[in-house]
Parts: sequence; C-alpha cells; structure tokens
Amino acid sequence: MDNNVVKGKWLQLKGEAKKQWGKLTDDDLDVIDGEKDKLVGKLQERYGHTKDAAEAEYHNWEKSFRS
Repeated sequence: MDNNVVKGKWLQLKGEAKKQWGKLTDDDLDVIDGEKDKLVGKLQERYGHTKDAAEAEYHNWEKSFRS
C-alpha cells in the first residue's frame, strides 16, 4: 500500500495506528493525517527512534494492511 492509499484510508487506519503506537495522541494523529513522513517524525519524537528505525516500524505496520 503506497502513501496515497494510507492517506486516503487514514480515518480507518487512525485507530490501528493508535493501537500500534499508544504514545501517539489524538492530536498527533490529526496532524499526521496519513502522511508517512509526519508519522515517521512523530515516532522518532515520541519513542526516541532513529529515522531508519521509525521508517522500518512504519513499513512493518503498513505491510500488515496489504491484501
């Protein structure tokens, strides 16, 4: 699933993101608005991940929604 699909389905995926990353607030998720770079940045900020680690987490999460 590419970033456009994530952005398009963000309202549906927002709850899944909240389950995956409990440190993200509702305000964080509203600001992220389905944009990969914003989500990766928030993962770095909230969890202290490196950019590579945050991107790897994003890709693993995103893969779970591929059909």
